[in-house]
Amino acid sequence: MTGVLKKSLALLATFLIQACTIPGSHIDVETGTRTAQSGVTVIKLSSENIIQFASEKVLAQSNPILDQQIQSYEYRIGVGDVLNIVVWDHPELTIPAGSYRSSEEAGSWVHSDGSIFYPYVGTVNVAGKTVTQVRDVLAEKLALYIESPQIDVNVAAFRSQKVYITGEVNLPSQQSLTNIPLTLLDAINAAGGLSQDADWRNVVLTRDGSEEVISLFALIQSGDLRHNRLLHHGDIVHIPRNDSQKVFVMGEVNSPQLLKIDRAGMSLTEALSVVGGINELSADATGVFVVRSASMYQNNLADIYQLDIQDATALVIGTEFELKPYDIVYVTAAPVSRWNRVIAQLIPTISGFNSLSEGTNRIRNW
Repeated sequence: MTGVLKKSLALLATFLIQACTIPGSHIDVETGTRTAQSGVTVIKLSSENIIQFASEKVLAQSNPILDQQIQSYEYRIGVGDVLNIVVWDHPELTIPAGSYRSSEEAGSWVHSDGSIFYPYVGTVNVAGKTVTQVRDVLAEKLALYIESPQIDVNVAAFRSQKVYITGEVNLPSQQSLTNIPLTLLDAINAAGGLSQDADWRNVVLTRDGSEEVISLFALIQSGDLRHNRLLHHGDIVHIPRNDSQKVFVMGEVNSPQLLKIDRAGMSLTEALSVVGGINELSADATGVFVVRSASMYQNNLADIYQLDIQDATALVIGTEFELKPYDIVYVTAAPVSRWNRVIAQLIPTISGFNSLSEGTNRIRNW
């Protein structure tokens, strides 16, 4: 029976080795190579190459283009607006409906065809014009009836042009464009600011069917005004949730878990710190990996970044490696740990054979 047992164990061990049934998963790369397997590229992080993976430093900067746009901004009248027209020394033209009505109530509505009606002048097309242009048109026409008419024109109610603020703000709403330029930052402030679950780095501005991704982190936290925009009629500003801003920390760490990247970002060292660091008893300190799906335009399945932290000072390199959404941080097990798992699976089997052998011997002795 002992011979049978030895042969069975030998066959079982051979099967485990040939079938690669070592329990648990791990990443195994050959030293000095860049390719671990077909379609996967391995890049070893070092002090020489970490600079290309570090997050871009954001500095406070002005936005001369936006400054110029604001300086030259003029509101254009649209359908639905209400104009307040004052003709000095002619109150009968200024408020023809009486003196107890507001400018918004007594003003001249811009009709669906873009025109208004004014006494003595008749129908005037005002859509798309500035208040200065409307004033000049009215002054020219009223001059036929009034000597040197003094006219003032302003918008009593801004109703024709709107922008929409949606997503993770405290007060999602539509906001009217007025004679005061409305910027992206102004609109978000008017919407009550960002909610706790907002994704600061991927705000989407949709204009005329085209999308632009803007970083509010750079704008608000770092003062980079180049990310601010002057909003136009019909613009949609959407602040997404940060649900997609997550990374997975797995393997031989003390507390494997899913982490959310906050608005300041997350480095590899920070992620390891949050989960309590690597398991010093079972982890392979040379095998701290970041698995990142390759771009759809690349032939690779994934890129794997390897950090060797046998010397703990290498964690300084990890502070410069910026994690991206859906990165997988994986700490592989040391070879002895994987072997111990094999032994742990074999022991119950060996015990079973021993029990079978003892039972057979008792039967024979009986």
